[in-house]
Amino acid sequence: MKRLLISVWSLIVCLSASVYADDRGTLIFEDDFERNESQETKDEIGKGWGSNSRSRAKGNKQVDLKNGAMYIYIHKVADHAVSVTHPAEFKDGAIALRFMLEDPRDSLGLNFADLKYKPVHAGHLFVAKISTKRVELTDLKTGNMELKTRELRKAGKLPAALKEKLKTKTKRFPNKLETGKWYDLVVSVSGDTLTVSIDGKKVGSFSSDGIAHPTKRLLRLAVPRNAVVDDVKIYAKSTDS
Repeated sequence: MKRLLISVWSLIVCLSASVYADDRGTLIFEDDFERNESQETKDEIGKGWGSNSRSRAKGNKQVDLKNGAMYIYIHKVADHAVSVTHPAEFKDGAIALRFMLEDPRDSLGLNFADLKYKPVHAGHLFVAKISTKRVELTDLKTGNMELKTRELRKAGKLPAALKEKLKTKTKRFPNKLETGKWYDLVVSVSGDTLTVSIDGKKVGSFSSDGIAHPTKRLLRLAVPRNAVVDDVKIYAKSTDS
């Protein structure tokens, strides 16, 4: 009887996991980083990944594949956060991965972009930023990265009304994480809503116009200091070219 109960429970867990995976959409990319690099001086990520190390860190290595994971760390000469990129084209979909932050000051951002969309700086649409203290969800398309808004902000000439509007473009959720511990992260996009779950628990959702941008084309892993990432999966529920 005990063995039968265990078998039934295992079947339920497997079916639940299958349904949850189906809810994310169709798997269009996955990477477990179980490979070696041919040298240790330049980024050599492979499998379609790119980085900004050449343009922002004078070509110095900022991404290291080791222990079957991707270690991202900013070089001392870098003038910008590390950006590790991969094509991720969908209208609605999800990114699932494992991550670890090794220092209380570390964070990992999942930045969604469309480089074909020119009214915003560098194609920025929206971002989910995970730190050891909180999760922060931001609409960049209709917020800070809209070209005119960005110009006014850099010039220190943002009008009061626009400052108030920009406050509505970010939502923060307190969420404490331990350093040196692996976590499972799912960031999903459905219509105008961005949702973050960690270890199977929903941390928060944010709805905003920029999230509903018709086509997300590029995933940027944005790392201002350090982060470790593994088992990346990209799912597409719907596409719209």
